Amino acid sequence: MPDHYLHISLPAQRLTLWRHGEPVLRYAVSTALNGAGEGTGSEQTPRGWHRIRAKIGAGCAPGTVFVGRRPTGECYTQALADTNPGRDWILSRILWLCGNEPGKNRFGDVDSMRRYIYIHGCPDSEPMGEPRSHGCIRMRNQDVIELFERVPAGMPLLIEE
Repeated sequence: MPDHYLHISLPAQRLTLWRHGEPVLRYAVSTALNGAGEGTGSEQTPRGWHRIRAKIGAGCAPGTVFVGRRPTGECYTQALADTNPGRDWILSRILWLCGNEPGKNRFGDVDSMRRYIYIHGCPDSEPMGEPRSHGCIRMRNQDVIELFERVPAGMPLLIEE
C-alpha cells in the first residue's frame, strides 16, 4: 500500500484518508445506485486503483454549481433545484479520477477519466451511506471541501467491494 492514499469501501459507503498506515479522516459517501462496474454508460462506480487527476473548484463558495467541470455562476438552493428537477448536481469541489489499471479502469470502454468519474459535493438533502449516484462518489459539501484541502493531485485512491 502507498504511504498516503484514499480508500473507498463500496459495501460500507465510506471514504477514508490513510496516512502512514493510520486512518486520518473518514466520511460517509454515496456511490452508484447501479453498483460496481467499469463499463462506459453503465452508471456504475469503477473499482480498483485510481489517482486524483485534477482538483477543480479551489476557492469557490460552498454549494457552487458545476457543469462540464466549470462553475455556472449559480449556488445551489432548493428553489434552483425546484426549477431543475432531475438534474444531477455537482457542487462545491471536484476531484476528477483517473484509473491506474489498463484494461480494468483505464483506456478503452472502461476508462474512468473518460467516464467523468468524480468525487464531488451534492445537495445536503441527498442521503449519505447508501448508493444513489450515477457512478461518481458523492459527499457532503463541507466534507468534500475539507478533503479537497487535504489531498494533492496525483494521490492514489483504491475503490473496492
